[in-house]
Amino acid sequence: MTQRSSLKKNWQQMALIKRGELAAVLDGVRQGKKEQVYLFFGERYLCRESADLLQKTLLEQNTGAVHPIDGDQEDAGQTLARLLSFSLLPGLQIYRVIDSRLFQSKETNAGIWDKAVQEFEANRPAPALRYLLNMLSSASVSLENREPFSEMGADQWQTLFGIGKPAGDLAWADRLVREAVPQCSPKGATANLAEKYMAAFAKGLPAQNILILSAEAVDKRKRLFTYIKEHGTIIDCAVETGAGSAAQKVQKEVLLEMVQKTLAVFKKKIEPKAMNLFLERVGFHPVAVVMETEKLALYVDGRPTITCDDLEEIVGRSREDALFELTDAFGKRQTAKTLVTLHHLLDNGIHSLAILATMRNYLRRHLIFRSFQLRPAPAWRQGMSAQQFQGNYLPALKELGEWPDLLKGHPYALYMSFTKAAEFSCPVLKKWLGLLLEAEFRLKGSAIPQHIILDELFLTMLRGEGETFATSRTL
Repeated sequence: MTQRSSLKKNWQQMALIKRGELAAVLDGVRQGKKEQVYLFFGERYLCRESADLLQKTLLEQNTGAVHPIDGDQEDAGQTLARLLSFSLLPGLQIYRVIDSRLFQSKETNAGIWDKAVQEFEANRPAPALRYLLNMLSSASVSLENREPFSEMGADQWQTLFGIGKPAGDLAWADRLVREAVPQCSPKGATANLAEKYMAAFAKGLPAQNILILSAEAVDKRKRLFTYIKEHGTIIDCAVETGAGSAAQKVQKEVLLEMVQKTLAVFKKKIEPKAMNLFLERVGFHPVAVVMETEKLALYVDGRPTITCDDLEEIVGRSREDALFELTDAFGKRQTAKTLVTLHHLLDNGIHSLAILATMRNYLRRHLIFRSFQLRPAPAWRQGMSAQQFQGNYLPALKELGEWPDLLKGHPYALYMSFTKAAEFSCPVLKKWLGLLLEAEFRLKGSAIPQHIILDELFLTMLRGEGETFATSRTL
């Protein structure tokens, strides 16, 4: 006689908790109060770490096996069939789906596209492809029958993905998806599968089967999300992003926790000054923070404390800081510093195409800001103060409703960008964008070493310093 366990709970016991409350869930598991469905969502590394703790705790209390499933290549219908089956293996059967697509929708696509762009510009094509496939999945578009991103019209982007068509060259996205193997194609209709999952949960799973799902972006309005919140446990591993003080505080707390946990394994400590410098250099990149902490702990060997000197030897500045240093030197027309920074980036393994992508974004941003400044209204005035910019000019620009994504961020940072853009002319910025495109073609199709191509590019753009000043008011 088979036994089926019930997942039903009283509505008062809805379980959506923060990652910091995970310890209470683990204590409950140790006391035999385990669920059959868990969902972790938010920052990818934190989801993985938290799910690891849950998995470890479950197996400490019971014998069993783990069945890892890659959500990018998952047949969710097949996973459901396995969940409903009784295993011949003894103990718990934990089905762990990483990057589940069951909670995607058009509402999550804006953030997914931004992440795809960030990963591509960081020369990480695999995760960039994963985000692109997530978008196609949310629109129920198969890999084989899709239309290239670059060829879709603005209306089609809005209909399929729920977002406006991004500006710029989208050939990189087309190339990544085109080169993807057919097995990466999303399988099944997510909406129908979600209904089947809920029906299966309501009927009851075999008592030994447990499902652990993780996803970076979720649509909390989906019925499946609400159902798991009522009948399972959801752990929120999201971390507020942005440069605001509140977001920065939360990010720092998360990173401090990760550093301290990692150092505890090695029985090491770190000087307060070194800790602050370390977090500034690495930034909010949880995986990098753990890896760099481990490197530091191994480097100091027998010494108990990590110092600033150790940091200088082992931990380089983050990629973002180094790329900012490049654009900053370029914007100040410091030719020697620009070339030195360029070669440091190449020596540290930053791909030449990632450097070009950074410069393209930098010049494109300045071109758009400069075109704003050439309009009669709202009127840009050379020497405008930060207070005038924030109180009058910026609000008037936002009312136009154009390029809203570029007008986000801290007002003072925007003010500095507009001030820098005023130093350039639109013809020169457009000319430089053309030079970037030529350099990209040469990097992809020429046998010339990449450092020579990039040296020539930057020297060509920076020569004739007077050309860079905005002496013309024409587009």
